[in-house]
Amino acid sequence: MITIRNLTFAMEGKPLFDGANASIPPSTTVGVVGRNGCGKTTLFRLIRGELALDGGDIDIPRNARIGGVAQEAPASDDTLLETVLAADTERAELLARAETATDGTEIADIQTRLVDIDAHSAEARAASILQGLGFDTEAQNRACAEFSGGWRMRVALAAVLFSAPDLLLLDEPTNYLDLEGTIWLENFLSRYPHTCLIISHDRGLLNRAVKGILHLSDGALTYYKGGYDAFDAMRQARMEQQVAAKRKQDMQRAHIQSFVDRFRAKASKARQAQSRLKMLEKMKPLAALSENAVAGFTFRTPEELPPPLIAVSDGAVGYDGPPILSKLNFRLDQDDRIALLGANGQGKSTLSKLIADRLALMDGTGTRSKKLRIGYFAQHQLDELREDETPIQHIASRFPDETPAKHRARLGASGFGADVAEVEARRLSGGQRARLLLMLATLDAPHLLILDEPTNHLDIESREALIHALNDYGGAVILVSHDAHLVEMVADRFWLVHGGRVSPYEGDMADYKRFLLSQRGASAPGPVDAAKPAKAKAETKPSKPKAAPPVRRSPANLRADAQKCEARVTALQGMLAKIDERLNEVALADHISPAELEKLGIKRAEIVDGLARAEGLWMAVLEELEAVQ
Repeated sequence: MITIRNLTFAMEGKPLFDGANASIPPSTTVGVVGRNGCGKTTLFRLIRGELALDGGDIDIPRNARIGGVAQEAPASDDTLLETVLAADTERAELLARAETATDGTEIADIQTRLVDIDAHSAEARAASILQGLGFDTEAQNRACAEFSGGWRMRVALAAVLFSAPDLLLLDEPTNYLDLEGTIWLENFLSRYPHTCLIISHDRGLLNRAVKGILHLSDGALTYYKGGYDAFDAMRQARMEQQVAAKRKQDMQRAHIQSFVDRFRAKASKARQAQSRLKMLEKMKPLAALSENAVAGFTFRTPEELPPPLIAVSDGAVGYDGPPILSKLNFRLDQDDRIALLGANGQGKSTLSKLIADRLALMDGTGTRSKKLRIGYFAQHQLDELREDETPIQHIASRFPDETPAKHRARLGASGFGADVAEVEARRLSGGQRARLLLMLATLDAPHLLILDEPTNHLDIESREALIHALNDYGGAVILVSHDAHLVEMVADRFWLVHGGRVSPYEGDMADYKRFLLSQRGASAPGPVDAAKPAKAKAETKPSKPKAAPPVRRSPANLRADAQKCEARVTALQGMLAKIDERLNEVALADHISPAELEKLGIKRAEIVDGLARAEGLWMAVLEELEAVQ
């Protein structure tokens, strides 16, 4: 058990902990949550002893091994597998001693201990963890120096998971994982045999992988049993009780103060007034709620364009050399909400750049609406902000003809108050920079919004605000995210990017998680459930990529799809009626130009084509629904 008693700590004059107390049960995975900047990472540093307490105690079992990911794995010539195996220092030391030991008793002791820690299955366990985090057998045998910093962060995570410390501290580990790696890690942590504290804003992970929530707010720590949803419900109930209690107390105080003010000067009532004044002084005011509602996101709804927004036939795309993706056949309409599934390196970003018109087709044909506006957010763009410019200067450069008051109004609608509007970009937090980029990407009301890992620097409340904004947004969405909760709440269709192809995935996220874990394996977290030595060779064999199994959709999913198809048909019929009305007006006019008449005819043909496709999809879904009922 970890016990925190009366913890007090301030950094640069800002109090982060003020008499905080908490008890964390042993062998439990606990999510550490709280607003950005409240002190979660500082708590980890205090637990590791990197910072000295101002007051109080943090009690950790004696000789407990504490592990975490402080930095990426070194760019050495050691292979990934060797790097991970080296993290078990006891095993490495015992193997080194076994090579030089000559005394029979010592040799027996070494071999006994190697059996105790299941050292002989270590290679299989390390390989399984690396595979779960996205490294196939070929990658595991390459040198660390061949990988980028982001991939070496995964290696460092694999190493600490393999070492299975008694207390595992993970600070936003999913920030450098893809959705597939996040799903695997979620499954891994749910079965971790020791104590684990994980700072995360991933609601899905905090619901499925943890058994408790440690909430940091106002310098205090509160432990809740259960996952994030249970914590959130209990916290909301407490907040409502606090609001009601404060409202009741404020009314009592106002009533007493009114009596005192009215009768203090009257001799006949002076004693009663004095008594009530003492009562008022003894009444300790209840604290007002300090957690302000997080600022929302506002995405302007664009005008409606005739479908499709984009269509590609027999396309291929890549950079210099062979195509990354080929045989591309897809179309995008304005009501589409599509999530791209597939491991890092399969081509999701390449597809996003093609759709965003940042890459040209190498082969095939593609069309896009002439009036199409696209908003594009990618995580690497955080480095593209002009470091010396403030948010208001970024806005002014986009809208030089607008007044400063209009610029501030735009910023205010996106959650940037006056105190932040004049702060240079280099001094903004990661969450503020992400908000600024999202605002810049959506200023001109795009018809299509492409979001590549938009939530890495957003806390849970901001992620929920983003979900609401995207669901209210009137354009199409292409989403790449490791946040399964965001994907589940926003996307209604999935495309699987794998093996150089892009294909529809007909299952839901639960189906995809099961498929993924069957491919990567639900590897054991340590010696407790380690693989048997006899399986080591089999588990390190290269696995052949398998296509996702066909998933039979449930009647509920089919009914939902049917409703969406019907809504699309109705919308297209409305657009067609408007075009026909306009054409009837044109037929009665003498001043219409042939060019405008031709333009209206082309637009009508596009809508008729889109309507035929939509009706075909609707009929197909209805037939499938009839077959399963």
